Amino acid sequence: MQRLESIQAAQLHNSLNQMQRGLEKESLRVTPTGELAQTIHPTALGSALTHQSITTDYSEALVEFITPVFQDSRQPLDFLHQLHQFAYQNINDEMLWVNSMPCRLGDELNIPIAHYGNSNVGRMKHVYRHGLWHRYGRAMQTISGIHYNLSFPDTFWKHYHQLQNSPLPLQDFISEQYFALIRNFLRNVGLVVYLYGASPAVCNSFLRGRDHQLKTFRQHTSYMPYGTSLRMSDLGYHNDAQSGLTISYDSLEQYVSTLQHAIRTPYAPYEKIGILKNGEYQQLTTNILQIENEFYSSIRPKRVTQSGERPTCALSSRGVEYIELRCVDLDPFNPLGINQSQIMFLDVFAAYCLLNDSPSLDAEEQQCNIENLQSIVSQGRDPDLQLSSNCTRAPFRQWAQEHLDNMLQVAQLFDQAHQHNQHSQIVKEQMQKLQDPSRTPSARVMRAIINQDRSFYDFAMECASNTARHFNEQPLCATRAASLKEEAQRSLLAQRQLEANDSVSFEQYLNQFFSQEACD
Repeated sequence: MQRLESIQAAQLHNSLNQMQRGLEKESLRVTPTGELAQTIHPTALGSALTHQSITTDYSEALVEFITPVFQDSRQPLDFLHQLHQFAYQNINDEMLWVNSMPCRLGDELNIPIAHYGNSNVGRMKHVYRHGLWHRYGRAMQTISGIHYNLSFPDTFWKHYHQLQNSPLPLQDFISEQYFALIRNFLRNVGLVVYLYGASPAVCNSFLRGRDHQLKTFRQHTSYMPYGTSLRMSDLGYHNDAQSGLTISYDSLEQYVSTLQHAIRTPYAPYEKIGILKNGEYQQLTTNILQIENEFYSSIRPKRVTQSGERPTCALSSRGVEYIELRCVDLDPFNPLGINQSQIMFLDVFAAYCLLNDSPSLDAEEQQCNIENLQSIVSQGRDPDLQLSSNCTRAPFRQWAQEHLDNMLQVAQLFDQAHQHNQHSQIVKEQMQKLQDPSRTPSARVMRAIINQDRSFYDFAMECASNTARHFNEQPLCATRAASLKEEAQRSLLAQRQLEANDSVSFEQYLNQFFSQEACD
């Protein structure tokens, strides 16, 4: 890796200890018996619309914790821990589900869609989720995960820009390089799914009315014998409309253009649903995508948006600011769903994707990458797994070992910057998972189910109960609890102010929002 040698010679790697990262973690609220909670988002947690750190995702029962951005990889976990402590002080006897695949689900209509109040922005968020119900069903939206946000420091980019002798303005160069990272991430994401996938089994209540090829264990559990992550499988975020989409990652301009095209393109089945029915909004639009966030990908380029600004417009006008890794399952053996060693590995993996050559990614290779990922999702622990011959003939383990061997060099740069050897040690630990698949989280989950002759529900309930006990036995200190209580109250006030300050009708608000398509 010539680029790696140049970075080391220029001492550029010393800025890697200034990387910024943050976490977003989803967890279902469940009853003491493991059913989806039917209660509204607790007022004591604040407004799901305006709270900076505690919100909801699709469902009123799907809590999402969001940390600020930190340089120290331990700090997002500490902050996330405090949010969990605060939540447990305010959800009575409910628990937070710690598996990516959901709890026992009853009728689909018993999955409550999140509400965000009566402001225009709050109504838009609700209608968008209502549209997701019609397009994908509600059950799929109960799948939980972790999003890992990271960015490289300004000092790194300034010197890397010079090192590459790029003629581009600095921000254009940064965007170009983030898209290079994204292309390689899409080529290699199966490695992360193998190493950290933790959802090989599911309660049969999730599969009601779905075609699948899972095997059955006992009466109420289905699983993939060699699988790693049902969350990342076709049982997860998948539908016919999006399966025909080809979003370009070759440049920021092409990404924005192809994504906006999908947002503007009508789709006949959605036109049949319509936008209004008996005066009630069914969805935001009848196009392939209602808004940018509906497009599912394991990684996204991101830029903090201004109030009412479209994500593609923010990217077009100010470039890529950070990336969001969306391929991380909840670790059911960890109260937070993720630990520091995994964060450190993801840092190394992202840098590895950045520093490798990254040719353009055409539609054929994109499809090949999808097929490879699905093979790893469903058969990752099969010792004889071969990746798709359309783009590589290497056995999976040979392919993965080569990547980890090369990643070790990147990990050593991180170790030099942080003055320890932990990153290298973590990469070596992942090599052990290749040599012995029983070390993977997915294998641990299946052992915990099959060896103890119990259902996924029983296993997941034990995990949730252990996690509840962990946080209930470690109450939040009074000072921090008071601070989070004040923040919750401020968010409730902010929501009321938004509702009072709306000056246009909801229809006018939507027209103004969607008129940004040209990003003028």
